[in-house]
Amino acid sequence: MTVMKTSRRNFFAHKGRMALSAVAVMLSVAFVCGTLVFTDTMNTTFDKLFAATSSDVTVSAKDASDTGETQSDNGKPPVIPASVLGEVQKADGVKSAEGTVFSTSVTVVDADKDSLSPSSGAPTIVGSWNSNDARTMKITSGAAPKTADQVMVDADTADKHHLKLGDEIGVISAVGTHLAKISGIADFTVTNPGAAIFYLDTKTAQQTLVGQSDVYTNVNVTAASGVTDAQLKRYVVAELGGGYQVQTAKEVSDANASDVAGLLNVMKYAMLGFAGIAFLVGIFLIINTFSMLVAQRTREIGLMRAIGSSRRQINLSVLVEALLLGFFGSVLGVGAGVGIAVGLMKLMGAVGMHLSTSDLTVAWTTPVIGLLLGVLVTVFAAYVPARRAGKVSPMAALRDAGTPADGKAGLVRGLIGLVLTGAGVASLYAAATAEKASSGSLVLGAGVVLTLIGFVIIGPLLAGVVVRGLSVVVLRAFGPVGRMAERNALRNPRRTGATGAALMIGLALVACLSVVGSSMVASATDQLDKTVGTDFIIQSDSGQLITPQAVQAVKSTEGLERVSEYKWTEGDFTTPDGKTLKDTAITAATPTYAQDLVTKTVAGKLADAYKPGSMSVHEEFAKDHGITLGSKIGVAFKDGSEAQLTVRAITSSDVVIDAGAMYTSIDTLAKYVPADKMPLDEMVFASAKDGQEAAAYKSLKSALHDYPQYTVRDQTDYKEALKDQIGQLLNMIYGLLALAIIVAVLGVVNTLALSVVERTREIGLLRAVGLSRRQMRRMIRLESVVIALFGALLGLGLGMGWGATAQKLLALEGLKVLEIPWPTIIAVFIGSAFVGLFAALIPAFRAGRMNVLNAIATE
Repeated sequence: MTVMKTSRRNFFAHKGRMALSAVAVMLSVAFVCGTLVFTDTMNTTFDKLFAATSSDVTVSAKDASDTGETQSDNGKPPVIPASVLGEVQKADGVKSAEGTVFSTSVTVVDADKDSLSPSSGAPTIVGSWNSNDARTMKITSGAAPKTADQVMVDADTADKHHLKLGDEIGVISAVGTHLAKISGIADFTVTNPGAAIFYLDTKTAQQTLVGQSDVYTNVNVTAASGVTDAQLKRYVVAELGGGYQVQTAKEVSDANASDVAGLLNVMKYAMLGFAGIAFLVGIFLIINTFSMLVAQRTREIGLMRAIGSSRRQINLSVLVEALLLGFFGSVLGVGAGVGIAVGLMKLMGAVGMHLSTSDLTVAWTTPVIGLLLGVLVTVFAAYVPARRAGKVSPMAALRDAGTPADGKAGLVRGLIGLVLTGAGVASLYAAATAEKASSGSLVLGAGVVLTLIGFVIIGPLLAGVVVRGLSVVVLRAFGPVGRMAERNALRNPRRTGATGAALMIGLALVACLSVVGSSMVASATDQLDKTVGTDFIIQSDSGQLITPQAVQAVKSTEGLERVSEYKWTEGDFTTPDGKTLKDTAITAATPTYAQDLVTKTVAGKLADAYKPGSMSVHEEFAKDHGITLGSKIGVAFKDGSEAQLTVRAITSSDVVIDAGAMYTSIDTLAKYVPADKMPLDEMVFASAKDGQEAAAYKSLKSALHDYPQYTVRDQTDYKEALKDQIGQLLNMIYGLLALAIIVAVLGVVNTLALSVVERTREIGLLRAVGLSRRQMRRMIRLESVVIALFGALLGLGLGMGWGATAQKLLALEGLKVLEIPWPTIIAVFIGSAFVGLFAALIPAFRAGRMNVLNAIATE
């Protein structure tokens, strides 16, 4: 009880000094709880959506995915004969059945040919208006489509693009372009999943999306009273046989939920990973806080020991303080986490996915996880300072505040740190020289962990060297004030090392990812320059296949020397070693593609693979199956017959673009696949005549004006698009790392604030001998700057080492260019100085306002 009372009194006596540590705990716990609440809410929302939109039983094509449509190679959705509807209606237990058509392989544009698709990446869905949709959509203006020239749009899409009744839009599918005017606007009665949804009447949807009037994509079946979904499924299967996919509402809902859960789990674990980094940084803040509090209370602890307190009681007293800190910080963090989740929901609403706060899901496990994490991490971080407090002897009551450094402990710590760092460097070297990326990545992970721990441990040793070096460049110009700032930073290397380490972790990850991202862009650009021999690349950014009409428009463009088509399909391969490989990808292209992509071969010539009845394989595939030039491979093409193709070329596996591709000609494919089953082009490549590149580029864009679903890019455009994609990913990661950096900044603030309290008497004496308030504030700011730069220098150096090693592994996959993004590295380093200045504002202000006489009188 005495220990609890003492701990409680000490905690509330120093609550101001604990505040920033509590904020660090709160932020970390809030990020964890916010992530859990947000993903749980998303799951609840989608579960309700899928349950509301699923009919009792759904009948679809055998090759459709469990969640609905799978785009066929011809760009149309898989369909079933319209006669299935009549057969289903005859089945026992059926109350009603309705045939529907829908597709996600579409582009919808307004009158100016601007896309109406969501910018969030959610799908664009065009389908027939049916009674199942009427359960989840309410027509708020106009009417449902009844004729071919009418279309209905969801309210969110209409609001976003300022659409109104009577506006003309175009639905572009593999069949062609269908123009219609908006006849109605419908609002969601359930959560909007973020998709843009357009409705046509059934007959028009059949012609627009499939090009046939006698097919459906789904038949929605409603059970008669007293018939369960499982019973209804059995009755329908008994009537139809096994040629179709028949699913209950729960099976469809579960399949959809599984797909969403996969995406949400990636998001959840990524965000939790960054929360873990923030917790790691927070550990250094808490260690520093309690180490300094213990040092400041040395005489007090010595007196407690002198009057009979045991080491165990002193140790326990500090841990109880940490427990209180962790508890209060975690409770605030749980509450803030719900706020973060609501904020994320609002953010999702801004990009088109409207999540209702009525679906806010706070599972009982969320606050429990938050409290446990916060308390355990705080108590763990406070353990070392608590043990140090327990070692304070009764004689410390006779000394000034502050515990002498343990030289032996420092030496052991330094040796352990050097051993771990050496082991980490050795692991990084082993990863850089690995022969396979898969095995090297594990060694790289070990190297990252070991060097990080090693640098944290030897931080105090490095502080003495690095801070002195930085001081020569940064502090010496400020005269005596700069030298005092340097000595303050060096006074307690352990404290400086721990404070710098907190900043080091976040910046090391920033530097590593910057190097990897820049190297990937540089490598891909280098590969494009070396291997891509075409001027223009035509493709759909939404994944739509390229229609024959668009291909013909490209071929008719003036100024082009050649046009290459590129298709992708699958087949069952029978290799010379007797193995059958199901659903193996094969690329069919026109022979000129051998000029558009310069691919290295280890045997034969790639151009020969485009001869009749010929193909190529890649090197690893050839080794695995004993294939040489002249070998025969049986290929049973999807939707076609079986061919015996002769291997005319073996390509190198050491490539980036089209890595692992196996080629044959489109003419060879056409010999074995019927014309109506031929896959559409994935991409089209075009090359201009010499000196006509600019004119051809302009003409191509003009020729495809009526096909806004496709984008024409020259090599410069393609490189920029690649750079933008990687840049967006990195910016997202940097945003998540910002939490760890914010916690690290709080650590610098806390260290300085506590050091100001610790040096109260010293500050008073300095003011008494003539140091002005302005000079005092400058000294504190300079000390903060040099600590921040120390952490930045270690972090950036360590991160660049990790990034360079990771690039060596990427080189095994063909990404061979190492590029250090010096502008980013230099900007981060300079930014760290401003971080230091910002962190010192409040501590410097407090130091400057101290009463000189009161400060001198402080013990």
